Amino acid sequence: MRLVIARCSVDYAGRLSAHLPSATRLLLVKADGSLSVHADDRAYKPLNWMSPPCTLKEDGDTWTVVNKAGEKLIITIEEILHDSSHELGVDPGLIKDGVEAHLQELLADRIEVLGEGWSLIRREYPTAIGPVDILCRDAAGGTVAIEIKRRGDIDGVEQLTRYLELLNRDPHLAPVKGMFAAQEIKPQARVLATDRKIDCVTLDYDGLRGIEDDKLRLF
Repeated sequence: MRLVIARCSVDYAGRLSAHLPSATRLLLVKADGSLSVHADDRAYKPLNWMSPPCTLKEDGDTWTVVNKAGEKLIITIEEILHDSSHELGVDPGLIKDGVEAHLQELLADRIEVLGEGWSLIRREYPTAIGPVDILCRDAAGGTVAIEIKRRGDIDGVEQLTRYLELLNRDPHLAPVKGMFAAQEIKPQARVLATDRKIDCVTLDYDGLRGIEDDKLRLF
């Protein structure tokens, strides 16, 4: 990963246009080719970014990042205050807590509770940015990616959105629909999921864990 702290301005040209005036910002360039622009606030969320696959061309003080759709992120560097690169190695991935891991196991073992005719493809289906909790097929044979959380918030929806973007590039899987499953789904997360055509399922973990027959309850 390359970390650059620089005074710069940023212009985005694509489906719409956006401009960030000159300021000191952190630029993150990752090994997957992605680039994100950060301010000293907003926690993790970048001001602007370009997701992989994309290419970065440095021409003097102008950086141009172009993705496969031809959208451009143009960064005009005025002054570089810091520039360093670090090898992070292979990330082991997120280790889920016991509740999320158990929910994943229960749903994978009894995927038919989501609908008659549903079938499991694989748990922890690998992608370039981490594993999808469950990949399955619905009754119509369509591919569905399921992200499971204990508490479902906007971060989880964003995570599933990134997985769907990658999975839908695979012609053997596409089109891939998304399902966001959690014990509790926050209203904002539900609104975002609905806007992105992602189904939401609320799970009763105690009910699933304590069930004595072959039927699980989904709420």
